[in-house]
Parts: sequence; structure tokens; C-alpha cells
Amino acid sequence: MAELKVVITDYQYETTANEERVISAAGGTLYPHQCKSEDEIIAVAHDAVGLLVQYRQITPRVLDALPQLRVISRYAVGVDNIDIAAASERGIYVANVPDYCQNEVSDHVIALLMAFSRKIIAANRFVKAGNWDYKQLKPIHSTSSSMIGFVGFGKITKNLAPKLKAIGFDLIAYAPRTDQDTMAQYGVKKVEFNEIFLHSDFVSLHVPLNEQTRGLIGASQLAAMKPSAYLINIARGPVIDETALIDALREGEIAGAALDVTEKEPVNHDNPLLKMDNVIITPHIAWYSEEAQAELQTRAAQNVASVLKGGTPAHCLNLKAIESNGD
Repeated sequence: MAELKVVITDYQYETTANEERVISAAGGTLYPHQCKSEDEIIAVAHDAVGLLVQYRQITPRVLDALPQLRVISRYAVGVDNIDIAAASERGIYVANVPDYCQNEVSDHVIALLMAFSRKIIAANRFVKAGNWDYKQLKPIHSTSSSMIGFVGFGKITKNLAPKLKAIGFDLIAYAPRTDQDTMAQYGVKKVEFNEIFLHSDFVSLHVPLNEQTRGLIGASQLAAMKPSAYLINIARGPVIDETALIDALREGEIAGAALDVTEKEPVNHDNPLLKMDNVIITPHIAWYSEEAQAELQTRAAQNVASVLKGGTPAHCLNLKAIESNGD
């Protein structure tokens, strides 16, 4: 019987024991690697039936060199580094883990938002510089007078909205495929895209990265924001035109930004955002907790294991496309 080889192209975890357990139980053999290029992936996975992928790009060239490949599973919600159309043409399942880390991400947004709302970072810096008079930190406004605007209304936003509503914020959202009745269940009012920037004290981004959302937040959107407003991004860095954001911050068009993701990751050491006191940057950590990491590794491997056992992944993104190609 031919070996059911499963390759991890790259990963950022201390151990792959969770994946090993799942793949072994399905009759497969796991080979963890830290590939840096397409050539390295091809060299180690040319006879693989399954791939587990973190950050490496899975291109048509890679797919053509892996003739036995049947499934690709990504350690993430987004799959912008995998050519799904090319995989579908070749009958290869593409899967993700769409609903893990919801609490972690929503809590991270709240932490970033409240750091600005209560001026935590500025106050800490203020006191350490030898000051104490709170009046120099004015103004700080009540949450009941602040509005948060969501761009996107998926699982994370639905987890986040009730928490923010309980704190006291007013909530609006732009999401063309979500109706007002659905938003109302979460205490959110549906608005048009331009209204998000005109009315929000905090704009929080919750959209995937694709051709429609790349550069979605540019100079015109930033200019429309209140000078006292803040931008929060825990989605994907390229959703924001980073040059436009730097300009807007320098010109005082917005009060600040909190970013868990940047256009290039890791962020360049000479990026002007790193020197701005009104910018908070965290290292793409919103998803992380020990529990979320274990869940991600296990469920990503389960997508592959399902195919090894003759089924389809629980979270397959291109099942209809593959079935259509087979007709």
C-alpha cells in the first residue's frame, strides 16, 4: 500500500504533536518542514497527498509539481496565499479553520479600543515621564457617547458586537450581504460604506483579503474620518493603503491607529508607524491563546485526515467548484 504522505510546508509552533496524532490515526505519515521557497516545497512534497500550510504561497507551479496532491489545509481563516482556482481545476480540496479564535480576536479588539478610549498608553507614558495631573490627558469621553463602525460582519464581528454593546458603545456596520434584521439581533445598525467613516469614533476592520478588499481603506476614507477617530485593523494588512495611513496620521486627519497586521510582516524596522506615539502595533497576535493554537493545529490536520479516509474536509472552500469540474 502506498504511503499517505502529508507535508507541513511551514509552521510557527513549538511542536506538531497534535497534527501527528490526527494524521497517524487516519493512516497517514506526517513530515514537518520549514520551506522557504516554491522549490523547497516541491522537493519535499512531490509525492504528498496532503499539505498543511501556514504562510508559504501555493501557486500553480507548485500544484503542477505535486501530482498526487488531494488536499491543502491552511492554519488560518484566510487562504489568500493559496491559488484556490488553480487547485479546483486540478481537483484538489482547499480547506481552512473558519471559526476558531473568535473570543481571542474579539477580546484583542476590545483591548486595543479601550487602550485608546481610556488613553492607557498615553497615561502610562505621561506618568513615567514624571507627570500626574490628569487634566493634561483631556479629553476622555464616556463609552456611551462613542460609536464604533465595523467594516464587515462575519463571525468575529458577531462575537464582538454584544461585548461592546454591553460596555456601552453604539454600533454601526457596513456589510452589503448582511441584512438589517440580522445586524439588529446583535445591537448593530446597518449603514452605507461612507457613513462608517463619517460617524464612527472607532473604525474596526473585519474583512478577508481579496481583490475587492485590497486597499479598501485609502486616502479618501481616512480623510472622511473624524480627526478624533481611531482605526483598528485585525483583519489583513493590505486592506489598508499603508502609505495613505501614514500620511493621514502625520497630517492629523485621524487621532491614531491600532494594528495587529501590517502590509508587510514582520513590519520593516524603518516603517514610520513604529515611531508614532499614536500608533499601537501588535505582532499578528490577536488570534493567539494556548487553547486557540491547539484547536487550530488539530482542526487543520482533521481537514487533511478526512480526505485520507476517503471523505471531504469539514471546511472545504472549493467543493462546489471541484464537483462542477467533474460534471
